[in-house]
Amino acid sequence: MIAMSEKMLALEVEVPIASFRQSRAREYAETYPVPPPSTVYGMLLSIVGEMDRYKHCGIKIAIALVSQPQKSTVIRTFRRFKKKDIHDPSNARPDYQELLTDIRFITWVRTGEDNSQPTLPERLQTGLTNPASINRFGGLCLGESRDLVNSITLLPKNYQSQSLRWLVQDENGLLTLPYWVDHIGSKNTRWQRYLMLEPSEFAYPPQPAWTVIQTT
Repeated sequence: MIAMSEKMLALEVEVPIASFRQSRAREYAETYPVPPPSTVYGMLLSIVGEMDRYKHCGIKIAIALVSQPQKSTVIRTFRRFKKKDIHDPSNARPDYQELLTDIRFITWVRTGEDNSQPTLPERLQTGLTNPASINRFGGLCLGESRDLVNSITLLPKNYQSQSLRWLVQDENGLLTLPYWVDHIGSKNTRWQRYLMLEPSEFAYPPQPAWTVIQTT
């Protein structure tokens, strides 16, 4: 149930190529099949130029795939700092990485327990309707800095959903995704189990699709 005071909006996102590296992947850099909630939250903050990721804790987001991304594998150079000299050859080695192409999804954002003024949905609404009001730097990415977002579309309130594959919370789900990432270590990273529903015509996110972005 949405409170009358809550602000909610829906954004359609298109990314030509990206990789959402599984947290426990090592030499073989596997990708999650869908952007994790923590990654989507980071992109939303980047849209409005917010550098404090704690600023809008409490918001709720829902994610649904519009297309089924295609997976491929490439070999690339990864850097792991084993020696103090950053140029030491042992710090770089080739490894395999999985990539996703043609990533198109819709994310719904609602105020939830975001107590900031203005809230993140309000800032997104203002920024996307008046881009000149945003003070930010760098390219807009989904994950790694090379994974540039091609387009962000603010959907109208009367938007009629197409066939979507919803990411929903399920304690027996096969996908374990982070909704909050500890960038210093992994101790405070927070996880949730999910599953991807078969394509459906839901016009609105089902209740299990909502994830609260929080540190606990």
